[in-house]
Amino acid sequence: MFISAVNSGDYGWCDNAMDKLTSMGVFVRVARAGSFAGGAKDFGISRAMATKHIMQLEHALGTRLFNRTTRSLSLTEVGVSYLDRCQQVLMDIDEMESEVTHLQTGARGVLKISAPPGIGATHISVAVAEFLKCHAEVKADLILQSNVPDVVDDGIDVAIHLGSLDDTSLVARKVASSPLVLCGSANYFKEHGTPVTPEDLHTHSCLVNWAIEPREQWQFNSAEGSQLIKISGRVQSNVADVIRIAAINDLGLVLLPEYIVGRDIQKGRLQVVLENYTRLPLDVHAVYPHRKYLSAKVRLFVEFLQVWLPRQVGMQGGR
Repeated sequence: MFISAVNSGDYGWCDNAMDKLTSMGVFVRVARAGSFAGGAKDFGISRAMATKHIMQLEHALGTRLFNRTTRSLSLTEVGVSYLDRCQQVLMDIDEMESEVTHLQTGARGVLKISAPPGIGATHISVAVAEFLKCHAEVKADLILQSNVPDVVDDGIDVAIHLGSLDDTSLVARKVASSPLVLCGSANYFKEHGTPVTPEDLHTHSCLVNWAIEPREQWQFNSAEGSQLIKISGRVQSNVADVIRIAAINDLGLVLLPEYIVGRDIQKGRLQVVLENYTRLPLDVHAVYPHRKYLSAKVRLFVEFLQVWLPRQVGMQGGR
């Protein structure tokens, strides 16, 4: 039975009424025991408290539930009918709570995920596939969108967010980070020269990724301090792959997370420059609405990302 033994201090009394479900639970125990003393003992409260619960129910119903004598206690006709209904109600609540608990402790149901197109197509889609292999009762809806979603109104379970998060009403867990890498093609450097200092970028075509703030300014750090360089170029886009492909095709330099250009660098399609100047990495967050009573599917997926993402090319641990 979902109503457990409590003492009188645990009820949270209202001024005029006790908790009806608790009183129903007491009524069932008393009816089964055939006495107030037995029912009270079974429920873990005093006989006086059990009597008070029954009197409260009878007052609310406007009828007697028990025939009482000094030697016996029996259900009235109404009491017999009410007992059946109470047992059914309490059983339904038990089943409901068991089902909810099951959902909380076991990964199942539809997991609705939002992610930016770049990392969504290259990494999160693969992570989702790997996660589903481990959790047969989970289904996934993966939405790739450039705009930041309204997690609550759109019913998103987990939103993948790049960079800092402004909405403090949401929970953001850092699951990985990726260094920002400045690179271009060998043919571009052969034709336009290789920049040696950040100031040299003023004479270069710098391809802009709108997804990384601030737009049209790149930050560089060195022993001399931090500096922002205003840049411009022939291609701009809110999708990283667009300018990555433009850079591979000799149209300019890109400043992108290593997880996006790492394989291009490994294969020689792009070359890194200004390696002596550091940049803050791009953090990858898993964002969700609530921390309390987090469902198992969300909790396990976020924990999975924290392990899986840092193992990928161009990613680092998020802790």
